[in-house]
Amino acid sequence: MPVAASENAKEVDKLFNFMMTIATGLFLIVEGALVYSLIKFRRKKGDTSDGPHIEGNVALEIVWTAIPTVIVFILAFYSFQTYNKLGGLDPVNSRNVPPQQIAIDNNDDQIALGIGKSFGKEALQVNVQAMQYAWLFTYPETGIVSGELHVPNNQPVQLNMTAKDVLHAFWVPQLRLKQDTIPGRQSIISFIPSLKGDYPIVCAELCGPYHGGMKSVLHVEDQDSYEEWIKSNQPVQEAYLEKTLTVDDSSSNEKFLTSYIENMDTEKDTVAELTHNYSHQDS
Repeated sequence: MPVAASENAKEVDKLFNFMMTIATGLFLIVEGALVYSLIKFRRKKGDTSDGPHIEGNVALEIVWTAIPTVIVFILAFYSFQTYNKLGGLDPVNSRNVPPQQIAIDNNDDQIALGIGKSFGKEALQVNVQAMQYAWLFTYPETGIVSGELHVPNNQPVQLNMTAKDVLHAFWVPQLRLKQDTIPGRQSIISFIPSLKGDYPIVCAELCGPYHGGMKSVLHVEDQDSYEEWIKSNQPVQEAYLEKTLTVDDSSSNEKFLTSYIENMDTEKDTVAELTHNYSHQDS
């Protein structure tokens, strides 16, 4: 099993270990009985007689039917408890989403389109958009848009996910979480990372010829490193988003472009041709 890097992973591993314990016990019992029978009841050398004529054993048939039935019910109950503990049956926001919008405010709540107990407003909100063949992570509080997911360790995180084109599936094996992303629909994953490190994010739904290359990275960091990442990325994006360019409308095309000739190493004839064509198009 991959390393358990979230609180959810611990619960999933408990269920997996319980199932493996039962499966191992049944395997040893069945194979042990088979080997014992092969040795104990093997035909003796020179014995050509038929074995005892046995048509059936009602008591034995009841036992080997009842035991698997009880085991199945136990596993079903334990699986349901684990799924519910992880928040699988918590009401989550499952709604129609316009193509240009990842998350909207709508009360059209449904059940079970999402994994992870809802942490409400205390969770770090990250909008996730899947597309062929990349993941796009948007942090609404800061406006940061990234191709990789950064989250603080031991802090609740909520991923609000949708797809731009076709079905994808967000999967981080170390978190033991997998969730489909659906065009026009929003699905949610909530989790608490518990181990710092870098973990692969992969698409687990065949989405096209380059499906295997649809990968990203989840960075689980301490609070200081996460805040440093926020600071180092937010100003850069703000600088590009808020930058404006003012131009003197009274300036002619020749006058405006002439100041760039030296820096761009552009010939005067080229500038003249550009301004001529531009003026011709305007007319």
